[in-house]
Amino acid sequence: MAIQHYLQFTDLGADEYAYLFERAALIKKKFKAYEKHQPLADRTLAMIFEKASTRTRVSFEAGMYQLGGSVVHLTTGDSQLGRAEPIEDSAKVISRMVDLVMIRTFGQDKIARFAAHSRVPVINGLTNEFHPCQILADLFTFIEHRGQAGQASPLDCLKGRVVAWVGDGNNMANTWLQAAELLGFTVHLSTPSGYEVDQAVAGVRANHSYKVFKDPMDACHGADLVTTDVWTSMGYEAENEARRKAFADWCVDAEMMRAAKPDALFMHCLPAHRGEEVEAEVIDGPQSVVWDEAENRMHVQKALMEYLLLGRLE
Repeated sequence: MAIQHYLQFTDLGADEYAYLFERAALIKKKFKAYEKHQPLADRTLAMIFEKASTRTRVSFEAGMYQLGGSVVHLTTGDSQLGRAEPIEDSAKVISRMVDLVMIRTFGQDKIARFAAHSRVPVINGLTNEFHPCQILADLFTFIEHRGQAGQASPLDCLKGRVVAWVGDGNNMANTWLQAAELLGFTVHLSTPSGYEVDQAVAGVRANHSYKVFKDPMDACHGADLVTTDVWTSMGYEAENEARRKAFADWCVDAEMMRAAKPDALFMHCLPAHRGEEVEAEVIDGPQSVVWDEAENRMHVQKALMEYLLLGRLE
């Protein structure tokens, strides 16, 4: 097989996502039944962290072990990655010793340079620009909760849906836009002035898959899913106080959820700050599926790792 990297959502096509969602459902079913599923026995995943992590580390590490493989954990503090070794050199060496690499870093350019010199698949665990594994989990979670028996494809329940994004025009927003254009749903974007999505970064070619709203209440109107993220992402802590003021009206509350459809879901990639980007009654309320969403990171990533290494399995 040719090497397939997963650096942003557009690296795979709609048909591949349909397969991954079906595969993730099977893998999760086996996990819940305590049934072994170890197609990656004797395979090794290297996890490289330049940004701190809880969910990304646990989901990838536990997932790889469950698939029968092993894990090498690297940070810039305990390897040559933090001592100015060229990224290209690190990629050439590490990829000769492992079967798969996951990187959680700052600029997308770093992961792209690593992938360009890697002999094995590279997965984006998060960059400043994109977070494809999280959106993969979010979409799978929506399909779990809103899919219907008898649908020809898991993607059918996404067609025509509306996702309201309330908050920062960050890596999550960029990736939601990519997913909407590819899979046939619409994103309602509402961000404070000065924190809009950079269309050049998102790489969205047409505007039919998203609409921009100044008022977050308008963005939530008629939405099937309302989702948000922290106001200050990692790497932007110096802007924290300015962001608190700018984002004051972009806290997802019960009123916004009432503006959405009666059966609308709420998601948040976590960690969450109750009373800032979301009120406690929303994230801890009956429409919230954040805990399923968090668990599903592991299941979709297992399906992804399996696919990148083995291709489609029956």
